Amino acid sequence: MHSIPAPLSPEAWLTHMFSARSAVQGGVLRRKTRDVERYVGREAFLAEMRRRGFSVVENAGQFVIFCNREPIRRIL
Repeated sequence: MHSIPAPLSPEAWLTHMFSARSAVQGGVLRRKTRDVERYVGREAFLAEMRRRGFSVVENAGQFVIFCNREPIRRIL
């Protein structure tokens, strides 16, 4: 019989997400909207992004997080 892993707390989920190499290096992350809503909650997630000064876009069920404070310029 397989054991089911304990769910992550919102804080642990965010810590895990921001420990990704891309995040640490100021790059870009992508996460499913439903996962963010399940583990952290949309408002808490967006509040954390504002606190960090990161930009976020949402498209096709995904959040794209720019882990830096650089401006975003849409080309097309």
